[in-house]
Amino acid sequence: MEKITSFTIDHIKLQPGLYVSRKDSVGAETITTFDLRVTKPNDEPVMNTAEMHTIEHLAATYLRNEPVWKEKVLYFGPMGCRTGFYLLLAGDLESADIVDLVRGCFEFVRDFRGEVPGASARDCGNYLDMNLPMANFWGARYAALLGNITPDRLVYPE
Repeated sequence: MEKITSFTIDHIKLQPGLYVSRKDSVGAETITTFDLRVTKPNDEPVMNTAEMHTIEHLAATYLRNEPVWKEKVLYFGPMGCRTGFYLLLAGDLESADIVDLVRGCFEFVRDFRGEVPGASARDCGNYLDMNLPMANFWGARYAALLGNITPDRLVYPE
C-alpha cells in the first residue's frame, strides 16, 4: 500500500501552525483539508482527550455558525495523535485565506465560559469527557500563535 499523505510530512521538523494538508476534487468542487497543528509533534505534551473533545464541540459550533464560512465547513475534528485538528472546507484555499477564521474560532474557544454546546447525554456519546479550562488554555495558546503567524508556519517544512 502507498503511504498516505499525512504520513509523508516530516513530523520532526513540524512546528505548531496552520497548514494545507491536502486538496481533493469531488466532482467540480475542491475540498481543502487543513492541518491545525497546536503542539509540536514528538516534542511537546499532546492534548488530553477531554480538552480535545471540548475544543471539538466549541469549534464545530463556532464554525458552523460563522456567517461567511458556515456553508463551506464540511468537518472539524481531532487528529488521532492529539497534536491538532483537521478542518475540511469546500473550495481551493490556502492557509493564509483562513487565518482570521481559525484565529476567531480559537479566540471563541479561549473565551468560552458556561455550558459546552452538545455536552449532554442526549446530544453526545461521551458527554462527561470534557475539560473546559484546558480547552480555554489551548485555545489561548493557538489563537496567540495565529495572531503572529509567520509564513513558515503556513507551509509544511521540507
